[in-house]
Amino acid sequence: MSDSIDLRCDGCGQIASPEHIDRRLRRLEWATRYRPVHIQTLLLGAVAPVEDSEFLYSPGEEFRGEAALLLRAVGIAAGKPPEAIQAEFQRAGYFLTYVLECPLDKALNAKADLARLLKERLPVVASRIRRSLKPKVVTLVTELPQSVVEDILALDLGRPVIVDNGKPFALGSASKDGAISKFLERFPGSEPG
Repeated sequence: MSDSIDLRCDGCGQIASPEHIDRRLRRLEWATRYRPVHIQTLLLGAVAPVEDSEFLYSPGEEFRGEAALLLRAVGIAAGKPPEAIQAEFQRAGYFLTYVLECPLDKALNAKADLARLLKERLPVVASRIRRSLKPKVVTLVTELPQSVVEDILALDLGRPVIVDNGKPFALGSASKDGAISKFLERFPGSEPG
């Protein structure tokens, strides 16, 4: 009889199956390729997207959903090979990461569970931002529960956190052009692609 040990994923804090860990390591490898040496703007989202096509660092053929909206927001035009787009994002000094670096387990869809899991991860995320990533600024770019936003703003990240009137810039799949325009106003070097 074998003993089962529940392991928590270091990227999201969820109980991790071997498949979960494999996917985490694959995405971590993809993102690491395009991490700038000096991060100017850390774009911090809530939860990594489920689909690889929405994950900005995916080597896929076409960016969709959140990745496409984010690229548009920072003024990087589509129509180039993914590697060229990702390299341009990197050269601009942007790096995208998430409080939960893995997609949310389907069993944890309740807002209360999401808020709890996000709040549990904040000390780890804050430490990673201060010690490893060291960006010039942090920008919240996907919807987060307001209590989590307040907790992030209260953290000592050692860098300014840019928000949109106390809320993250809504660049996720439900985003409107108005949010992208507000984001562009904060980063004047960007132009819509």
